[in-house]
Amino acid sequence: MTVKRTPLPSGRGKGEGLLARKLRRNQTDTEKKLWLHLRNRQLSGFKFRRQHPIGKYIADFCCFERRLIIEVDGGQHSGDSVNDFLRADYLTKKGYQIVRFWNHEILQNMESVLALIVRALKSPSPQSSPSRERR
Repeated sequence: MTVKRTPLPSGRGKGEGLLARKLRRNQTDTEKKLWLHLRNRQLSGFKFRRQHPIGKYIADFCCFERRLIIEVDGGQHSGDSVNDFLRADYLTKKGYQIVRFWNHEILQNMESVLALIVRALKSPSPQSSPSRERR
């Protein structure tokens, strides 16, 4: 689904919300499987949102409390490195940490994926790191 890699029109209007809603209704099987573990604060008590607009992009999953974005990538994203870089650059400048998983990682080794997510959730968030507080 290449649409998640494409910047949205500038501004925060109905377009972002409608697209996010459409993406939530049309989740991939891999996204559905991961969402079963992230929803309802099941993972270490952290709240996640799915297909949520952040600026001009839509994050697959986002924990606002820890400023953590989880991206699920399939083969359709393997050739889009320029857009991936621009997107990651934008989101990290907004204070988010991005963790990416390929579909096969989630489908074949969910326990390891969840352990990596928990580790990212418990690591210091980019917003509260000591080096940023000193600036």
